[in-house]
Amino acid sequence: MTLQQRAARLARVGGVVTALALLGVAAVYVRAIVYTPVEVAQGAAQKIFYVHVPAAWAGLMAFVVTGLLSILYLWLKDRRIDLFAAASAEVGVAFSVVILTTGPIWGKPIWGTWWTWDARLTSTLFLFLLFVGYIVLRGVLTDPGIRGRFSAVIGIMGMILVPFIHLTVYLFRTLHPAPIVLKPSRPSLPNDMLETLLMSVAAFTTLYVGFVMLRYALGLLREAYEEEMARAT
Repeated sequence: MTLQQRAARLARVGGVVTALALLGVAAVYVRAIVYTPVEVAQGAAQKIFYVHVPAAWAGLMAFVVTGLLSILYLWLKDRRIDLFAAASAEVGVAFSVVILTTGPIWGKPIWGTWWTWDARLTSTLFLFLLFVGYIVLRGVLTDPGIRGRFSAVIGIMGMILVPFIHLTVYLFRTLHPAPIVLKPSRPSLPNDMLETLLMSVAAFTTLYVGFVMLRYALGLLREAYEEEMARAT
């Protein structure tokens, strides 16, 4: 099987996974709006929680995967690992746009402001900009070895920032509440809300997998094209 054939097969599977994930996201949000109880203090605005938090989970997971693959790339120097790390980073940036969009929409009726330089908001914005720089750098550098090494360093730096973002609510005074699910004790959500949240997290995780498969397939096709061009010259 040629590289183009493998990429095409991966793209087809990724398309199916993405379609199923999008259906799952739609179904979960119908459940969130129609069947999940309204939170007493925040009212209907809290419903965006079922998009904001799973998107944050998927985005930060994407950056952690990029960081781990970057370490592996620096060790093995396998360009496929570099391509997969880059695919994960791009998907993470896409999810970060969702985070940074839904956060202010949720925050406005609750906090009374679209934006504040809260520690978690600021560090999340910094992480987003760091990976935007990662993508720009990869577009500028043409040598695959240099591109892989430089972007791997940025990927590792971004991964290190992820646990810091989680801990900001403990380290600084912040408008964000303390974790209600990822904490040592039992989750603080009622069972109906927790079930909806976990379903949404599963749907967004599947969506991450589908997006990465599609983006990695595109990376493989570009790799095959560059190899053909190199042979032609």
